[in-house]
Amino acid sequence: MSEEVIKKKPKTKIDMTKGSIMQLVILFALPIIASNVLQQFYTIVDTLIIGNYCGATSIAAIGTSSQPIEVFMCVFMGIGGGVSILVSMYTGSRDDVALGKVVKTSISFTYMVAIPLSILGIILTPVILRFMNVPDDTWDLAVIYIRIVFLGLLGNMGYNMNAGILRGLGDSSSTLLFLIISSITNIVLDIAFVAGLRMDVAGAAIATIISMYLAWLASVIYIIKKYPQSGFTFLPKSMDKKSLGDILRIGLPLGFNNSIYTVGHILMQSLINMQGSGFMAGASVAGKIMGVSSVAISSFSQAMSTFAGQNYGAKAYDRLRKGGRIVPMYSAFITITLGVIMYIFAEPLIMCFTKDPEAIKYALLCVHIQVPFQWCFCVLNTILNLANGIGAVKYSTVVNLLMLWAVRIPSAYLIAFLFDGHYVTGGVSISFVFGMLASLLFYRSKSWKKIKELEMAM
Repeated sequence: MSEEVIKKKPKTKIDMTKGSIMQLVILFALPIIASNVLQQFYTIVDTLIIGNYCGATSIAAIGTSSQPIEVFMCVFMGIGGGVSILVSMYTGSRDDVALGKVVKTSISFTYMVAIPLSILGIILTPVILRFMNVPDDTWDLAVIYIRIVFLGLLGNMGYNMNAGILRGLGDSSSTLLFLIISSITNIVLDIAFVAGLRMDVAGAAIATIISMYLAWLASVIYIIKKYPQSGFTFLPKSMDKKSLGDILRIGLPLGFNNSIYTVGHILMQSLINMQGSGFMAGASVAGKIMGVSSVAISSFSQAMSTFAGQNYGAKAYDRLRKGGRIVPMYSAFITITLGVIMYIFAEPLIMCFTKDPEAIKYALLCVHIQVPFQWCFCVLNTILNLANGIGAVKYSTVVNLLMLWAVRIPSAYLIAFLFDGHYVTGGVSISFVFGMLASLLFYRSKSWKKIKELEMAM
């Protein structure tokens, strides 16, 4: 009886090098999808509470505040992605010594970066908001919200780094538990601070940082107990020079990708802000709707990165090539299905967030412009994460550069100044199509041909 229980006990760590590819990818992606849905749910609840107890101006302030925070998070998130890829490679090759060095180095790096960036972010908040053309009626609320959220940067960075380590280990389910704890805390505190104490955006920001620190601490305790072989610690203890070099070699190009994207988001947000607070609120609400329809994008992309890293480390090149073909198709199908649902029910969903007629009008417009093309972004993102997972990060950097600076920004500015500024998000949809077509060329790249050659040599 006890042997049966042990055999049937579910494993949190998934070995991507053996078994049905799509079954493993889906099993790995499902907790991430659930986590993404949960994140979307609590941001939706956050927006609902702000919208119903504070108004459209407060929604606009929070909506425009995400980009400045991304400016400081973007490069670090790339570094975290590099850590995740290295962890997946060493997990695939069963090299616990190298794994431990990477994990310990990542802990030290997190503290070394997060604390100075928090201080810098608080100081530079007004400068960034001026650059973004934030309207006067939104200014004070945006400054308050961002500065409070920057106080939680260590918790944010720490949690995201730990989540990357767990994904690299093949454990995507545990982060769902941390997010459940974090989300419930956030919602309860939102109700208490915003609806109860009427603290407006300051209450929402305080609720966010408390819940993020809680998620970070929970992930620390979990990794220490569940994966003692990783040598994980709460406080930094050592930094291995070679491991740091490997992390930066892979992570910096990913961080550069994130940074150029974030700067592009800021430029896009500045165009949105130029249309007034009504359009800002509408675009912010539309973002919540589109976030639900895109849950498969980041989920399958992260699954693809871990799948590629583990199989590359295990030298399972035939399996790597097969997964590279079928995973993008599955993720695109799921994104299309969710997109159709969101497109049909967009208006009643939008009206849950705001009763402002102008905000409803523009939110609906943004949804109708972007949702039909999100599947293109899904294919693009999955293929680029395949490239990242085998260390071909330069390819994704080039594609992202072209997609953003040669297509999205120019087309958005042309739409805004030659046609109608309320259609600026059309530039995003155009870039999705271009990016997908460019990413498909990866299958003809030297990096992918090398995988085929290694397969033939086995």
